[in-house]
Amino acid sequence: MFKHLFKLIWNKRKQNFLFLSEILVSFLVIFAVFSFLTYYYQNYSKPLGFEYKKVWSINYDNGLLTKNNDSLAIFYDNLYKSLKAMPQIEEVSYTGGNFPYSNSNMSTGVNFHGKKFDHVNNYMVGNDYKKVLDVNLIEGRWFLPEDAVTKNKYVIINETLKKEMFGKETAVGKLIGNYDDKEKMKIVGVVQDLKANGDFWPAGNAMFNQLDTGYLKYNSYILVKVRESADATFESELYKFMANTMKNSIEIEHMDEMRDSKNEVTIIPMVIFIIIASFLIINVALGLFGVLWYNINKRKGEIGLRRAIGASGNAVSYQLVMEAMILATMSLIVGSFFAVQFPLLNVFNIPASVYVIAILLSILFIYLLVFACSLYPGKQAAGIHPAVALHEE
Repeated sequence: MFKHLFKLIWNKRKQNFLFLSEILVSFLVIFAVFSFLTYYYQNYSKPLGFEYKKVWSINYDNGLLTKNNDSLAIFYDNLYKSLKAMPQIEEVSYTGGNFPYSNSNMSTGVNFHGKKFDHVNNYMVGNDYKKVLDVNLIEGRWFLPEDAVTKNKYVIINETLKKEMFGKETAVGKLIGNYDDKEKMKIVGVVQDLKANGDFWPAGNAMFNQLDTGYLKYNSYILVKVRESADATFESELYKFMANTMKNSIEIEHMDEMRDSKNEVTIIPMVIFIIIASFLIINVALGLFGVLWYNINKRKGEIGLRRAIGASGNAVSYQLVMEAMILATMSLIVGSFFAVQFPLLNVFNIPASVYVIAILLSILFIYLLVFACSLYPGKQAAGIHPAVALHEE
């Protein structure tokens, strides 16, 4: 049966070339769509790692403040106490500019036993950063005020970096080198990954440094966790307080709105891409349907002869559907050869599981598409009356 089908396909190789090309292009487009969707879904299904609701960021210009470290330390300590004393504020923490959803990135490299880890997100955080964002600590502890005066600088890493550096071993107490491996840093804690760039992006490697007095002259962000009673009136009062204290421009943003804005940057292009791909697939489906329908009309004599020698309508329909599925398989083999290069070459540094799932989903989709497109032409072929077909020939 299959030998006969392959012989028929080979005899009509020129007519089948268009069919094979359409299937191949469709597969590659579908593979790209499923790769995006699988990648975003895998990231979306992972926990966020922190709590963003009722967290406000205060961005201030500290250009008019003194640059003396001791005076700045006293000033910021008084500011912290004043904010913490407000009944609508639950927690307060100073932070570097690259807090979650801030559209700001700061990265560095770290070394461990001669192996360098690049593109590590480097966060400068205050002692109460964990309380403000409700960060999940999975190993060790968070920073203490006395950590600022220790011999080796204390750092906290996230679980992704911990797995890459230490595997299943504990990370707490280990010493790692800085970017050029000239200074050692001691790990005191491991936190759950923080998806700082939105729900659809991975956390990546991350390291948290304790914000000390020497960094205050560069700092211009405060995170506050407010209570349920905090409303627009309190936000206005907070704005006036900060403007009078800093004697400069102030901006207050809500982290839940920043999260929505961050996610829209990912969702809108993804929706546009899916719509464009859907139109392309519809065109390809119509093309497949047309090619199959044309081939049947060109093969009326052959089909009529088969019916005349006793082939049933179902057998004729089955033959045409199987021919389409075999042609689809040939295109999918070629398409899979190109698609499998993505996980093998680690293209875009995306996990191989994303590409593997996308390939399997794409193959399944193409088979369903070809099967659906060949059903009606197959049924039409089964209805051909042998006498009429042979008479036309």
